[in-house]
Amino acid sequence: MDIVTDVPVPDECASKISSYTGQKYEPEIAAELWLKIIQHKWFLSEKLGRDAGIKVACLDYTENVDAITEKEIDEDKVNTLKELGGQLVDRSIWDTISESQPPKQIIQKRVILPLTEVDLAEKHGVVPPKTIIFFGPPGTGKTHFVKAIAGILNWWFIEASPSDLMADGQDRLGKNLKHLMEKAGRIEEAVIFIDEFEEIAGERDQASRIDKSITNEFLKQVPLFKRQPGKRLLVCATNYIRQLDTALLRPGRFDLIIPVGGLDIEGQRTIFEYYLSRTNSGEVDVEKLISLMPLYTPADIEYLFRKVTQKAFERELKAGADYRLTTEIFLEVLLEVKPSLTEEISAEFEKDFREFTRC
Repeated sequence: MDIVTDVPVPDECASKISSYTGQKYEPEIAAELWLKIIQHKWFLSEKLGRDAGIKVACLDYTENVDAITEKEIDEDKVNTLKELGGQLVDRSIWDTISESQPPKQIIQKRVILPLTEVDLAEKHGVVPPKTIIFFGPPGTGKTHFVKAIAGILNWWFIEASPSDLMADGQDRLGKNLKHLMEKAGRIEEAVIFIDEFEEIAGERDQASRIDKSITNEFLKQVPLFKRQPGKRLLVCATNYIRQLDTALLRPGRFDLIIPVGGLDIEGQRTIFEYYLSRTNSGEVDVEKLISLMPLYTPADIEYLFRKVTQKAFERELKAGADYRLTTEIFLEVLLEVKPSLTEEISAEFEKDFREFTRC
């Protein structure tokens, strides 16, 4: 009896093994397992003196031979996560974002709830998104939002930047991007985040040959990612949405395009009080300080606290006595910290908001 060597593609392997055993395996792992099952079918048939059948061989191999243990699956996952720099994010990050911020409301309704209320979503035919773009001015908290999603879902957070993907040279970026997407596809419950998205998915009309090939590669990878089974999100962020290739902005590739703009007063207060709670503070007039920070972004507020706490540290060290933060030290440092946003930047964002938002 000859050993069968015609092996189906990974997705078919996973589907067949699942139908026979009721167990689910990642497609790449299932493909390797399928080869072993085919070989086992030959050995089992020789032993029985008749054709054992693929279903019997599959059940016998997975239940008795213990071809692939949970430990082996875990080791493969651990190695992949280590290679990709995967990390778990504290779910408390979600609470640092004010409920009044429009992106949080959109994410809660369109992303979090469909992924956590699975039965209800299926009942009403709601399909959770798999691909998202965040856009907005620098420092407005796009990365923070992505980490918050991973935290509240308790999913792995995997981040890649164009500089990471170009570590071997710009001409290798397309290949590294493909490698990243294939590797990330092995991790269940993961948020894959690509920052500075315009660097790898720019408009092709005036691009160089290499830049065009990179954008083309991404255009191929997005639909492949969306077809993969499992719980994964691909989230990309850009400060310059007008620089993205228009093909990526059409419906069908990215499910949601979410604007992240400046903070309202409630948003500023939430972030300010979050950082303040982690300091050695005394009497601080939060409302007065917030009123003086109309164009401050989350990054600006974080930078303000870095400067204030450093000054407090130095003053206590010099005086040798307890030093507590007060309104006065914040007023002093506010003169040194200028907001990232301007009225002009905010006006440009409003135009982008109207033209590109798709929620």
